[in-house]
Amino acid sequence: MLANIRIVLVQTFHPGNIGASARAMKTMGLTDLVLVNPRCFPDPEASRLAAGAEDVIDSARVVASLADAVSDCVQVVGASARLRSLPLPHFDEPETMASELVSHAVDDPVALVFGRERSGLTNGEIRCCSHQVSIPANPDYGILNLSQAVQVLAYETFKAWRQRPENDHHQPRPAEERQPTREQMEHFHDHLSRVMQASGFLTQPHACTQTQLQALFARARPSRKELSLLRGLLRSLEPDTTDASDRS
Repeated sequence: MLANIRIVLVQTFHPGNIGASARAMKTMGLTDLVLVNPRCFPDPEASRLAAGAEDVIDSARVVASLADAVSDCVQVVGASARLRSLPLPHFDEPETMASELVSHAVDDPVALVFGRERSGLTNGEIRCCSHQVSIPANPDYGILNLSQAVQVLAYETFKAWRQRPENDHHQPRPAEERQPTREQMEHFHDHLSRVMQASGFLTQPHACTQTQLQALFARARPSRKELSLLRGLLRSLEPDTTDASDRS
């Protein structure tokens, strides 16, 4: 199950932070590392600071965008300061986040996402996430190094995994009862946007409206079966462009 828990680092500037993060991961049993547009990788400094976790570095994948990194994940938690302008579900306590993340990782891939050393995640990248989490810290100096943040959340995740009952012989849930992947949710939101514009509900791009609807469905957490039902509803509302002579 720990193999289903992915650590994603977005545009890491210092290669040494990649190595230190890999070390933090391995100490907590995590091995799936994905890098989004790192400034310099591979790099000897990353391998040096991995200090025994070179296998995590060697198997790390590099992708072009955060969407590529998490498309198959059912839950994506962005580590950031709480952004009230983006009303995604927010975990105030990493322990609570880890418990939920582990419960989803039993059946499907999940991800913890960390942003740039100086500026963190952009609003657009946060929108790729299903949730946010903050690490409680000294309000006068709450700045953690990237690898320290990875270590804290990886520890909470490992602890949640260890606390699962030893005799918990989990039976895989049917696919339709599980959470949609981020790719499936993205297709749904694109479909919803097309229908809203075609209906006249949106006469021009309304980023605020669409962001609020994304947050609404993130809180609702529809299953794959429920999402399929919603897609069917949207299809029924779309104008029929088939010519009458083509209908049987």
